[in-house]
Amino acid sequence: MYIVEIQLINYKNYNQKAFKCSSGINCFVGLNGVGKTNVLDAIYYMCMTKSRFSSTDRNVMKRGADFCRLVMKVAGRGGELFNEELILKLIPGQRKEFELNKEVYQKLSDHVGQFPVVLIAPDDTDLVREGSEARRKFIDNTLSQIDALYLKNLLLYNRVLKQRSALLKMDGKHMGPEDGLLKAYDAQLEGPAMYIHERRKAFTAELIPLFQKYYDEISGEREVVDIRYRSKLNELSWQEYIDQYKLQDIHSQRCNAGIHKDDLIFVMDDEKVKQFSSQGQRKSFVLALKLSQYEQLRLAKSVKPFLLLDDIFDKLDGSRVQNLMDLLGKQDFGQIFITDTDVERVKLVVGGLSKEHTIFELEAVEEQ
Repeated sequence: MYIVEIQLINYKNYNQKAFKCSSGINCFVGLNGVGKTNVLDAIYYMCMTKSRFSSTDRNVMKRGADFCRLVMKVAGRGGELFNEELILKLIPGQRKEFELNKEVYQKLSDHVGQFPVVLIAPDDTDLVREGSEARRKFIDNTLSQIDALYLKNLLLYNRVLKQRSALLKMDGKHMGPEDGLLKAYDAQLEGPAMYIHERRKAFTAELIPLFQKYYDEISGEREVVDIRYRSKLNELSWQEYIDQYKLQDIHSQRCNAGIHKDDLIFVMDDEKVKQFSSQGQRKSFVLALKLSQYEQLRLAKSVKPFLLLDDIFDKLDGSRVQNLMDLLGKQDFGQIFITDTDVERVKLVVGGLSKEHTIFELEAVEEQ
């Protein structure tokens, strides 16, 4: 599977631009601000039905535009000669529309996982530097592309959790632990929570050996790394967990228990990565984590995901860059998209690989 062409109309800084892509490696090179990352974000949007970098759809539209349109043409998913066309239409105030081969999706969630994708960006270091939300998003992003039932349960859990939270904020001071509506919400949460927990636990078990292999290859086996899945449901039943925190929920008027509190603990040489790691080690850790995500998607979907690498050479020493590119060249990766600011570095890095490649040199004029 590979993208033949991606068209951007009124997307972020682009008026109208089309890129005809190589089936191997595609490099977008230019100064900061010319729109390199925006191309990768457009591809991500077409796969996940939302931007990786913008929180609302209005923010992906070019300033002053009254609509936005993306078109992605893909070959090879249903056979080497079979081409597919995916179209996104965005108009402010209207429901966004996704269309695959002239068929409009009634539910956008039905599209997630059709075109698996992994994006590695500079802010992914938040996975090791920040709180647990970023790590849960990493798990959810992977499993939502693999398992439609996981995404369905996640959406249901979040919807009921929002209703339970609203109840606590509105009536928390006047209710007791036996409140009927509170218990009803707890019962509704149990099914999706247990499904999500079991899938996350299995996901982590499958992730660890892949992650350790990739980290060794990128770092040159400099450190010993590990991942641990932390969840109260590892030791308690759902009812025990909820009951343990119910009085606290009522007093604080917020939900303190549930799978929205799960976390991944990252370890390097028996120390937490967050406290005891260099910038280069954290970047290597994240790269290994994302390449492991890629491998899990490839195995589960029986297709090679799109791999989007945004500014990956920054803050990696030369040996780690070389190890990474050797890895990308020799392993079973599909179509790759890379951004960088240095055209000579890109030519040097990809020139030694056996994969077909295309380099797009972007200039400020692309914005106009």
